[in-house]
Amino acid sequence: MARIKNLESFCSFCGTITKMEISGDYPGNDQKKWVRCKKCKQKMIIEIADLPRDLKTVLEGIENEDCTVYSPSKSFMVGEPIYHKGWDDYGRVTAKELLTDGKSAITVEFQKLGNKKLIEALTT
Repeated sequence: MARIKNLESFCSFCGTITKMEISGDYPGNDQKKWVRCKKCKQKMIIEIADLPRDLKTVLEGIENEDCTVYSPSKSFMVGEPIYHKGWDDYGRVTAKELLTDGKSAITVEFQKLGNKKLIEALTT
């Protein structure tokens, strides 16, 4: 059996879904691992059983959920389902980040368009 060295997970320090490097086992529990975020270099413990096996399946049936209609003036949370009227597409927020100009952006995985970056919490 091949040993997994990297996996994708949510980093609670930098607030994004990113690659994590497995750095060791958690004593006494085979389902927990020590991992290091490749983006912010912070270490944390994650539960392997809680990781999604396939992120594409998360988007199936999303149009039946309570989706928030996207607007650049709104603020969103990671995992929140959204609907973009202009593109007529449903998606889920996968990451948040602060841009160099001080604005906030979200990364959304859409059903039709794939990953797109959108501005959020834009004040006039």
